[in-house]
Amino acid sequence: MIRKFIVILGAALGSCWAAQAAPLEAYGKLPGIEQATVSPGGVYVAYVATDGEARKIAIATTADRKIKFVAPAGQVKLRDIQWAGDDHLIITTSTTTQPWAGVLSNDRIEGPRQEFFVALDLDLKTGRTQGLLDNVQQGAEVRNQFRTMNTIYSLPVVRMVGGKPVAFVRSEYFTSSRGAWGLFRVDLDSDRAYLVDKGGSDARDWAIGPDGQPVARTIYDPAAGGWKLMIKDPSGWRTVQTQTAPIEFPDLAGLGRDGGSVLVRFPDPKAGDALRELSLSAGTWGETLSASGGDDLIRDPVSGQLIGTFGLRGDAGAYGFFAPHDAAVWRTVGKAFPGDIVQFVSWSEDRTKIVVRVDSAELGPAYSLVDLTTGQADWLGSDYEQLKAEDISPVKPVRYKAADGLEITGYLTLPRGRDPHGLPLVVLPHGGPAARDTPGFDWWAQALASRGYAVLQPNYRGSLGLGVDLYRAGFGEVGRKMQTDLSDGVRDLVRQGVVDAKRVCIVGGSYGGYAALAGATLDRGVYRCAVSYAGPSDLRALLGTMGQLHGADAERFWARYVGARNQDDPVLAAVSPASHAANVAIPVLLIHGRDDTVVPVWQSRKMADALRAAGKPVELIELPGEDHWLSTGATRLQMLQATVAFLEKNNPPN
Repeated sequence: MIRKFIVILGAALGSCWAAQAAPLEAYGKLPGIEQATVSPGGVYVAYVATDGEARKIAIATTADRKIKFVAPAGQVKLRDIQWAGDDHLIITTSTTTQPWAGVLSNDRIEGPRQEFFVALDLDLKTGRTQGLLDNVQQGAEVRNQFRTMNTIYSLPVVRMVGGKPVAFVRSEYFTSSRGAWGLFRVDLDSDRAYLVDKGGSDARDWAIGPDGQPVARTIYDPAAGGWKLMIKDPSGWRTVQTQTAPIEFPDLAGLGRDGGSVLVRFPDPKAGDALRELSLSAGTWGETLSASGGDDLIRDPVSGQLIGTFGLRGDAGAYGFFAPHDAAVWRTVGKAFPGDIVQFVSWSEDRTKIVVRVDSAELGPAYSLVDLTTGQADWLGSDYEQLKAEDISPVKPVRYKAADGLEITGYLTLPRGRDPHGLPLVVLPHGGPAARDTPGFDWWAQALASRGYAVLQPNYRGSLGLGVDLYRAGFGEVGRKMQTDLSDGVRDLVRQGVVDAKRVCIVGGSYGGYAALAGATLDRGVYRCAVSYAGPSDLRALLGTMGQLHGADAERFWARYVGARNQDDPVLAAVSPASHAANVAIPVLLIHGRDDTVVPVWQSRKMADALRAAGKPVELIELPGEDHWLSTGATRLQMLQATVAFLEKNNPPN
């Protein structure tokens, strides 16, 4: 029987409530453990640990949990770790920089400041770390010398070929100063990389067969909105599907359930996304595997074949495994943690060693290594190890009707130990907007609740993963009904007596930051203060930036939410907070990372300038070295401390 260590730990902590809240550092620093993965042979487990600021990669044996290898990473932004066999760990990092690369020794390429990703191979046999594209070989068949940056544009795909680990990455290479996308194969034992397929300027992605051969690829022309799927046969690449996709294009999602098929996600804003399987030999489509195309895909750790899916159905997680044995294994794991949210992370090829993330309502999230051969579960680490049971506030799902009758769902975090009547409230809308809040621990919401605030996180119209009707209801509603969905939630809580209508502020990041600014400028009279982290303020200028950095499809995607026909549409100014700074009657705090390449920092600077010109109260804090995702421990904590200080000044919790 697997021991449930979370219960043992909970009993040791006791049920007493501490009157003194945990320090903000306990919530705002980087999680103590961010990622964990078990090797395919079940020999090792690797995880990313932090002390709140500096990161390190630890590799331990699963047999006795003894540390075999520690790689200090400092302030490096570690985005992913994955095994390639039992002797290689691939580490993906990112940095914000302006590109420069020599081409043919005389030329160079330049571009806008962006977030660039690099993959490294940590060889456990030698202890050496090397970039996957540091040693690209020039084959005799290459007529012209080419250069490639060492950056990657999708996570590596790993295959075992002839018993040896091989990684495949998509990167950009240059010949005669012209760039094109290519698929590179990296033989990890030798650290040599080879260009194995030239995709041209519009290639999007490749699917790799179990034998290490590319079997499918997609092409997308963002200017024309044309997409096509190609499969590889003995005569070369053959087009099997074309589609006009001006906004959202299909996604090649890797191998299907056997080595002879591939998966494609087809977006459809009218009927909902679909995950379909294509037979490579017949070139024909099989059954639709999921009507919710946004489901996460679970793959075999060696072959890469699809073995299951995961998706949220309302507030409940739903796992579906195709093989009865896999389904039985997962049921066994789930029974070991009753009442908790158990998330699959990785497992060994034989399914006996399993890493899960367990989110306990009483103790928060932590990673555990389950060993089915011994019936034991051992903690690898807690995300927020400084927090005790009394530091975690209860979260409950909520439902309410918007003004037009649309049902909105979300989550309400109530401050522990306070009577849930007449509370001060913080509305905390999620980013995206094509995203959603989920049940479980949220560090930002928990930190605010620890200071005495109720926290409302609505899944407003336009949110993704809660049905196509709610998603489509957001089209053309930025600054309009997407905004009043938030204040309708405030009014519902006021009606119930849970919160005080005069003690409400709004806080958010990214699109949530926009919503905070819109709450101060467009939906006035609801909030007494607003905090925006990385929030857009000038939508016309932002759409132009998106087109330059992320392509015409990204620009069109946002335009659909706003309801703009083009960049000259007057609706952009109508819903841009910077255009309505004179309407502001509440204090506003702007926080922005200087390395943000999604919503550039000048968006907050422009809002600050507009507010000052209108004689309105505003504070602007710029975080050095921080990106859009609060990836650095010191600045993430700085954001949280500044937010709480601002709230306590302008909306005291007591």
